[in-house]
Amino acid sequence: MSARVLVVDDLPANVKVLEAKLSAEYFTVITAMSGAEALERAVRESPDIILLDVMMPEMDGFQVCQHLKANPVTAHIPVVMVTALSDVSDRVTGLESGADDFLTKPVNDLTLFARIRSLVRMKRAMDEWRMREETCDRFGLMPSVRATDSEEKLVGRVLIVEPDELVGERLRNALEEEGHDVTSLRRAEEALSLLVKERFDLVLTSLYLDDGDGLRFCSQLRAIEECRTVPVLLVVEAEEIGGLVKGFELGVDDYLIRPVDINELKARTRTQLRQKRYRERLQESYQRSLSLALTDDLTGLYNSRYLTAHLQTAIATSRAKRKPLSLLMIDIDFFKSVNDSYGHAVGDKVLSAMARRLVYHLREFDMAARVGGEEFVVVMPESEPDIALRVAERLRKIIGDTPFDVDVTDGPLQITISVGIAYTRSAADTPETLLARADEALYMAKRGGRNRVVAPPELGDTRRILIGS
Repeated sequence: MSARVLVVDDLPANVKVLEAKLSAEYFTVITAMSGAEALERAVRESPDIILLDVMMPEMDGFQVCQHLKANPVTAHIPVVMVTALSDVSDRVTGLESGADDFLTKPVNDLTLFARIRSLVRMKRAMDEWRMREETCDRFGLMPSVRATDSEEKLVGRVLIVEPDELVGERLRNALEEEGHDVTSLRRAEEALSLLVKERFDLVLTSLYLDDGDGLRFCSQLRAIEECRTVPVLLVVEAEEIGGLVKGFELGVDDYLIRPVDINELKARTRTQLRQKRYRERLQESYQRSLSLALTDDLTGLYNSRYLTAHLQTAIATSRAKRKPLSLLMIDIDFFKSVNDSYGHAVGDKVLSAMARRLVYHLREFDMAARVGGEEFVVVMPESEPDIALRVAERLRKIIGDTPFDVDVTDGPLQITISVGIAYTRSAADTPETLLARADEALYMAKRGGRNRVVAPPELGDTRRILIGS
């Protein structure tokens, strides 16, 4: 995953070292040598993440972070403080000033890169929700949602999974002092059973558990539909920091190092709950406002009216960030024969099942819409066309390889799709031109025999233009 990283440090040598390491990992690096310059560049360059030194003259990193979080333009950019300060009190100060993480030098490179990618994924998902909010504003359908309320008491249900009973009790007591409703368990099996039945706002788990390891537990937790967005805090030993790399890949949101400092525990818990509350407010308000006006009654996907407005916002954002946007236009092959043979009720079941499969196999920040009888469009922000090509081919195989069980006497129906791909090429692109190019590619796919993906010829040689059979 590529990202734009703003590196802020008043020492040129430190900046050069970080710039070299990040560039080697294919990140785009922006630099600033002072707090004031950092604030200016954060607004002008719109980075995906900021790596911020603490010890700087005139304005230290804590002050810079506070200014960033107070500005609505930069408030949602993740900030990682990278510093020689090692006291727990410094970490807590950084977290309370709004930082998403506080890493002490020397920083393990793999951990740093994994943390950057993890926070960027989170930011992009939130960016998509904010962009949808902006789309709604075009129709006057929803009020702006505030990021946080400073006076808000951030309390929630917390599940602790800790094999050491004494440690678990200590963590539980600390969080209950803050007003949280806390459940403490020792085994992953018990925790997973409870998570299926009850809702929690945060899960705190040890890396090592009596009946397995914490990473496997995190993986199993993320496989539960209701737990896919529940924040997870992982507790590790200092020498186990390397395990965080895999943890971030599996969906861990944050971590604590043993022995756990109670103030840091409280600060990281507040940070995760604040982000969760904001995301939920965006989602709930958004769903409430759009459920009737801008969604398709049958499938629950967005309709053509929303798609046009959303594409305007998405293209403008793509242009501002200088990042590509790709689009898939999908058509169910020979859908008329389904209606003719089995009736429109069965056809409706196929459309609904198709929508569910699309949503399940797309990223959280991709957007799917139904734009015609059997036609769908997927908008993929910040996606190179070759990524769109791979996603489209994966969708084609998933749809074609698994028949649709729609309660007909003949058994599950074999359904295939044709897909056309388009992507932003220039500042002159509009929703109409992008949709027209995708529609042209879709027409080529259907004319070429259906059950295939057609990508723009400039993506590569002719073997990559028609895919499928």
